[in-house]
Amino acid sequence: MTVATAFAGMKRVVPVVFKAGCPDCRGRFELAASALRLAIGASSRTTFYSFTCPECGTAVRKPAGERIVELLTDGGVSTLRLHSTV
Repeated sequence: MTVATAFAGMKRVVPVVFKAGCPDCRGRFELAASALRLAIGASSRTTFYSFTCPECGTAVRKPAGERIVELLTDGGVSTLRLHSTV
């Protein structure tokens, strides 16, 4: 079997990109999934995503509701599950 035969039925994979903005410099840009991190906590206050602004270098942290969590996880963003210590 040749490589061409083995991969004949496969489609080209398009990388996922996410639109984001920086609250400091007001820059608007697209980020690859590898540039984002998602933290899922026990509440909405402890569930957020973060990235470093490619324009000004600021560490940005934004809240992530259920829909954002779904989109980011489906898009391959690295996820950290936070556990509460009660």
